[in-house]
Amino acid sequence: MARLCIIPARGGSKRITRKNIKNFLGKPIIAYSIEAALSSGLFDEVMVSTDDLEIAEIAKKHGAKVPFLRSENNSNDFATTFDVIEEVIEKYKTLHISFDYACCLYSCAPFVNALKLKEGFDLMLAEKFDSVFPVMCFGFPIQRALELKKNNKTSFFYPEYSLTRSQDLKLSYHDAGQFYWLNTEKCLLEKKIITNNTGSIVITEMEGQDIDTEIDWKLAELKYELLQGLK
Repeated sequence: MARLCIIPARGGSKRITRKNIKNFLGKPIIAYSIEAALSSGLFDEVMVSTDDLEIAEIAKKHGAKVPFLRSENNSNDFATTFDVIEEVIEKYKTLHISFDYACCLYSCAPFVNALKLKEGFDLMLAEKFDSVFPVMCFGFPIQRALELKKNNKTSFFYPEYSLTRSQDLKLSYHDAGQFYWLNTEKCLLEKKIITNNTGSIVITEMEGQDIDTEIDWKLAELKYELLQGLK
């Protein structure tokens, strides 16, 4: 039951320059993902998929492998996560190496730890899911979402819920943007990560943070420090 950890980290991040190796509380943020994967003991190989030589060197310094560089086609703004996963798995096949399961662990996911990786993997095996990933509950019911039109005229997306009590609305969740466990054969066949047979684990708002802006970055550092203080 061979297992591969793929950490995508291209060099051309736009919103936060050199995001994947930016200092996060004392070390490059990618180091947290590499260390979580290595400490879990779940993987036969932990690799970084990058097109950038500096990122490759930092990844190797922290214990990951970089057996090949990412192709130019999958290093632009339009390449999807699945494109990167598929390329990596196919590249390994040319080296006569195959994996039954893969985990795509994002490089800017400092909240991920060995326990969460194991929880996701165990769920995938137990329920025979094609894939599993962490989700977070929306902080406010999406059924009460508002749309701003011209001149800030405001209306409900779903007017039928405008008078429904919040506690009577179903909880809704979003992708936490941390990792995806995959049954490689099934997901490659489906050509996607989230199939009709995908499961998820729920994490709290304190255990995740989308990091797209400098404010997001500061919030992530604050959450991380608070979490460490609670241990």
